[in-house]
Amino acid sequence: MLWPVETRSVSPVFVGRTGELTALSDALVRSAEGEPQALLVGGEAGVGKTRLLEELCAAARAEGTVVAIGGCVEIGADGLPFAPFSTALRSLRRQLPGELAAAAEGQEDELARILPELGQADRGALGEDGTARLFELTARLLERLAADRTILLVLEDLHWADASTRHLLAYLFRALRRGRLVVVGTYRADDIHRRHPLRPLLAELDRLRSVRRIELARFTRAEVRHQLAGILAADPDPAVLDEIFERSDGNAFFVEELACSIGSGCRPGLSESLRDLLLVRVEALPEDTQQVARIVAEGGTTVEYRLLLAVGRLTEDDLIEALRAAVDANILLPTADGDGYRFRHSLVREAVSDDLLPGERSRLNRRYAQVLEADPSLVRADERTTRLASHWYHAHDAAKALPAVLSASVEARRRYAYSEQLRLLERAMELWDDTPQEVRSTLRPPDDVEVYPPCGGGRQAAPLSYLDLLAEATVAARLGGERERALAIAKKAVRGLEGEGDALRAAWFWIQRSRLTQDLTRGDGRQELATAEDLVRGLQPSGVHAEVLASVASWGALHQPGPDSLAAADRAVEYARLVGAAHTELHARLTRGWLAADAGDLTGGIAEMYAARDRAVELGAVGVLGRASINLPSTLESMGRSEEAVTTAEQGIEFSHRYGLADTEAWIRTNQAQSLFSLGRWAEADAVVEAAAGIAQSLKARGLVAVRRAELALARGDYAEAGRQVELNRGSFGRHDFQPQHFITPARLAMVLAARKGNPEQARTEFEQTLSHGFPLGTHRYALPFLCMAASIEADTRGLPGAEAGRTDVLRAVRAHLKRLPTPVPVWRAYGLMLEAELARAEGRPAPELWARAVTAFEEVARPYELAQARRRLADALLETQGDRAEATGLLLRARTTALGLGARPLTQDIELLAGRARISLSTTGGARTAKGARTGPGTVGGGGAAGTDGADPAASLGLTPRERDVLRLVAAGHSNRRIAEELYISPKTASVHVSNILGKLEVSGRTEAAALSHRLNLFAD
Repeated sequence: MLWPVETRSVSPVFVGRTGELTALSDALVRSAEGEPQALLVGGEAGVGKTRLLEELCAAARAEGTVVAIGGCVEIGADGLPFAPFSTALRSLRRQLPGELAAAAEGQEDELARILPELGQADRGALGEDGTARLFELTARLLERLAADRTILLVLEDLHWADASTRHLLAYLFRALRRGRLVVVGTYRADDIHRRHPLRPLLAELDRLRSVRRIELARFTRAEVRHQLAGILAADPDPAVLDEIFERSDGNAFFVEELACSIGSGCRPGLSESLRDLLLVRVEALPEDTQQVARIVAEGGTTVEYRLLLAVGRLTEDDLIEALRAAVDANILLPTADGDGYRFRHSLVREAVSDDLLPGERSRLNRRYAQVLEADPSLVRADERTTRLASHWYHAHDAAKALPAVLSASVEARRRYAYSEQLRLLERAMELWDDTPQEVRSTLRPPDDVEVYPPCGGGRQAAPLSYLDLLAEATVAARLGGERERALAIAKKAVRGLEGEGDALRAAWFWIQRSRLTQDLTRGDGRQELATAEDLVRGLQPSGVHAEVLASVASWGALHQPGPDSLAAADRAVEYARLVGAAHTELHARLTRGWLAADAGDLTGGIAEMYAARDRAVELGAVGVLGRASINLPSTLESMGRSEEAVTTAEQGIEFSHRYGLADTEAWIRTNQAQSLFSLGRWAEADAVVEAAAGIAQSLKARGLVAVRRAELALARGDYAEAGRQVELNRGSFGRHDFQPQHFITPARLAMVLAARKGNPEQARTEFEQTLSHGFPLGTHRYALPFLCMAASIEADTRGLPGAEAGRTDVLRAVRAHLKRLPTPVPVWRAYGLMLEAELARAEGRPAPELWARAVTAFEEVARPYELAQARRRLADALLETQGDRAEATGLLLRARTTALGLGARPLTQDIELLAGRARISLSTTGGARTAKGARTGPGTVGGGGAAGTDGADPAASLGLTPRERDVLRLVAAGHSNRRIAEELYISPKTASVHVSNILGKLEVSGRTEAAALSHRLNLFAD
């Protein structure tokens, strides 16, 4: 273990580790530039991790760095929640009292869950949001402290870390973005077996480029010689060196122990095992000292002096004498704060603990527990309940252990340490049958479990039941991220309730199963909700009943929006008001407002959502407020109120940042990015998406980031990136829970990618798969762009070989859905007009009158990208029907200006190629860029001359030679190289060379894509 004062290693010299120390020191230098550094130091027990960090800390302090050290605490088999962070923050508070107080100002109640000295932690809301908020506030606290000073934060013995510590560490390594901060964690590599809980975290951190791992190897023979020379103050005898090197195998701690054995007259050959080697010096101590060592070993990583005095039952003089002997023998060391003692190395503590007899271990734990019950002030208040529960459990006294374990579970929940709460509740289940009934009858449900009704009636009167424990454990597992375990517990509870006639509790567990099934992407959760509905039907109003109805309404809003879902939301609001379930009522009102707006009551629906949000602010309902901040901008965007959506999202971002809800903020930012994209503010959308990517924690939040990136990449012509992001999005949402908002947009993007690659069949497959789910009421915002794209692809592929079969069916399906989809606001009416025009184009009718209506409609809404597309299509229709050429030129000029401003490269290319085909110049200055990056000059597309003057052949603007144009014409007709050779009187090899050159100039991947491009651009009108 490592502490910042008076650490003692037997070797007075630092041996080897030059490369490792340099790497750590370099991290300190880099952090001085405001870039946080993260490192993990691994190695087997005793290899020298502590000694390496002692050297680093000493050098850092000499340079003015603030060093804070915290170690993971092992109490029996338990870890204290956030123990290393609590200890490190305590150290920072001692060294920087004013600075830490300023950095924590306004958030003391929350941060007190990790550092109790900051104040009394408020109860807070039960939910994932509480944990996320605590983690974000901790990251922000560290960044503020490290804003103008370098801080070295050392977290030791991560192999003992509790789950909450591991989760917080992972969060910090991902979330820290600024500050002169270096975080170094150490762990025993030899302890990390295949099922060790630290192993997944190490694998996760390995994928982060910002985290560096350093593995310490054993000493070489030369390094052992150097170490022994320092210990013995003389060069070792060659025979002794050989024997110690062979026995220690280069492990630095074993070298020290063997050297000490020599010094005390014990030859290293006397130790037959590693444990014997570690115990040999302990067994040479006086009996009282040995007994004190055993007490300290069973007390945990450190033991307070007053606690040791009470448990040891020695006079104070005898205890001090025993402790002095242990310290002089370098077995024990005083702790950093001078209040207790710990073993110099945990290997010795483990050996002493393992040497205890079973009855001796139980007796020591009982004495610890009895002393702590008699005088709780002997240990820190934030550690008391956990340590007491551990000691009673290891004393094998179920009657005492069960109440203590339940109290510790409440404390863990209060600190948002849900994983530790789950372990404690599972321990309570283990103790349940062994605990006398008279003890169990005095227990009460340990904490609120959402709207779960405790067995037997009201919370104050009802004794605790085993079913209550299962409910508590289900929620703890879910909130702790252990959803598989939560689902297993919920299923066990449902089985136990079969035939019991306990409908409310059964319904509550079925709600949990529905939620978990969706979270695990095992299904859509509808069957589980239907079961819960059946169970509460006909019962008196209750919190569970309201929760069931609210869950059904929310599910419907996501999967099947319409009258039934709206009716469920109405009933949920009514029942929640009847039973006083304020948070459930607000959730139901949000859902009702969303559904009402989708159903056509735009003013009333959005007003209710705003009202629910404002009421959540008054109640401090963080979870409701977070959801409102996500749903409101999304609903506003669906109504075409994009500017308002951006502003409302900004308010939500401010709220989420203030409360430390990073994942909620990521969701809000992706919604805001969608509105910015609609408004044509693509650069701003980029920045917002990147900010969301940096803080997104959940799989679904990362999926939303991916779809926003895909949309931007596709519009800019980066098809490879768009394809990657679509796949990332689909992997994030799975394929078992069809939610229109998460599936239709990726399907539209995938259709475009398939068409751009010259694969219309794949585009149709995407179309048909999406169509099989239908478009429920309220999904027009996703469905209309999707149908527009399907019709556009059919129009673009007219004349392609093999593309005609099935076209009629696709267009018939598009028309049928168009008739059923509402267009309640101007933006969707514009999309409806565009869709009608695309259908006409797909049927071979230019229909300039339809495109003119679409242009007029889009001119009235803030959708510049869609307006530019419609103008380009209207210009094409006018030119094809010999319409007003001047009007067509003006449309193309305006469309190209918009496309260039947006950075929409494919649209710009299409406009320029259309202009080139029509011999229309789009610029009075030379050198404009045309499709596929070819530069134009005077006399070419975009070159000099007045608008409407002749320009070059559009194929030439692509850089194609006359021979390559001939070859491309035949490729577009579906000819093979041999057939092309026959037609043009050239060899097949020459034809192949021409085809390769054409593919390169068109920047396409194959013949089919080249053919599709030539048809889409109408390069060969005949």
